[in-house]
Amino acid sequence: MHKLGPVETTSASTRFVTVRRGRIEVAGRDVTMLLTFSLVVFALAIIANPLTSGVFFTANNLTNLLRQMTTVPGLLSLGMLFVILTGGIDLSVGSIVGFSAIIAATATVRWGVPIWMAFLLGIAAGAFWGLVSGTIIARFKLAPFVVTLAMMTFIRGLTYVVSEMSISTRDFPGFTTLGSAAAFGIPVSTMIMVAFFILGAVFLTLTPLGRSTIAIGGNRETVRLAGISVPKGIITVYVISGICSGVGGVLLASRLGNIQPSLGGAFELDAIAACVIGGANLAGGKGTIQGTAVGVLILAVMNNLLSLRNVDAYWQWVLKGAIIIAVVLIHSISAKKQGQ
Repeated sequence: MHKLGPVETTSASTRFVTVRRGRIEVAGRDVTMLLTFSLVVFALAIIANPLTSGVFFTANNLTNLLRQMTTVPGLLSLGMLFVILTGGIDLSVGSIVGFSAIIAATATVRWGVPIWMAFLLGIAAGAFWGLVSGTIIARFKLAPFVVTLAMMTFIRGLTYVVSEMSISTRDFPGFTTLGSAAAFGIPVSTMIMVAFFILGAVFLTLTPLGRSTIAIGGNRETVRLAGISVPKGIITVYVISGICSGVGGVLLASRLGNIQPSLGGAFELDAIAACVIGGANLAGGKGTIQGTAVGVLILAVMNNLLSLRNVDAYWQWVLKGAIIIAVVLIHSISAKKQGQ
């Protein structure tokens, strides 16, 4: 391998860590953006404490931070990553969160369904909507943006059909247990999110279907010629996104206890932002689980800090939109420098 710049190695014989043209590679993988954003998370945490008069690092706030990041941007970002890897987008995730939450609450309060079954119904609803979106996109070769935009409106409308008003589950203590329970000081909902991220990493790296997901986003025709079913891969990632949204909706409903049919509005923005910040390419074929996890942390800390500072929600949206644009520009400039 020809040297293109200064090189650092962990030993004289093994070039495990290299620095080329100002970019850091570990075992051949470019980790520059990952390290940069990890430092951003650390810096935000250090800055946050004095800005919040010491509230940021309190046990209550850190626990709330972990709970808040579970659904948005946590689980939604994981599902969104799979979709983005194939070159798609899922704008319906926020609506699915609201629908799954309302279904779980309605099944418990109005239909008398056991709580565990109500949770499964909420998750199944998310998987169903993912299957519908994926099937339409894969079988009819329609633009993911258009299909999921339509599904976002369709599902939101159905959510209001199921319930036009908020549903309180306060009289069903078992319903709110999952969202409030903790083990060893860590919220159970956060443990569930971490488990999903681990399973997602295993799926992407150790299964043929997972590896083909990235390939579909990189060169769909090559995947097809290799005998891999592109429609199957596309449908799978939208079902995964739906399941993540469904689980997120159930966990959020359990945490809140009072579920509004408008729940989940604009959640898709945070999910996309976390993926982009973590290095995912919206054109498909590029993105990692660990990068998305870092993106989730950055957004969670930023959201928590802004909330503690009582920054208006509308300005938070402005900031997130600006961050997405800035990160996309950074990735674009970086790719051009590498000659891609």
